[in-house]
Order: sequence, then C-alpha cells, then structure tokens
Amino acid sequence: MKLINIGYGGLVAAQRVLSVLDPDSAPIKRTIQEARDRGMLIDASYGRKTQSVVLMDTDHVILSALPPETLAARLEEREEPA
Repeated sequence: MKLINIGYGGLVAAQRVLSVLDPDSAPIKRTIQEARDRGMLIDASYGRKTQSVVLMDTDHVILSALPPETLAARLEEREEPA
C-alpha cells in the first residue's frame, strides 16, 4: 500500500484517492458540510487554513493545509513504477 503525506504527519492511501480539489467553490463547501453532517469529514489541517480537499473512494472527505498542486505532485511521484 502506498501512502501519501497530506501534511503534518497525516497519511492517506494513494489508491483510495479519487480527487484533490480547491476548497473555495460553493459545491465543494457543500460537500464538506454534508460530510461533516454524516460524520465522514477528517480535518487533517490541524487548525491551519484548508488549502485542499481530498475525496476518497470510502466516501470520506479529508481537509489538508497543503495546496492541491503539492498533493497532486506527491500522488504522481508515487504512481511511477519503481
């Protein structure tokens, strides 16, 4: 299993990530609120400003303080064959 660092010691399984998004649009804010209401929100930003939202295939929504570009680069690094 490949793990991706989402900041401040938080790790997620790379094969479970569906998308990495910017949190500023209204539909994403709505998705975050719906996940919070269902108990499926994981705040891995540790009190810092949320810069990206990670959608997982397990229906979890994860908030990260790292920008989407950084997380995408880390995902691309992990997908290359060793």
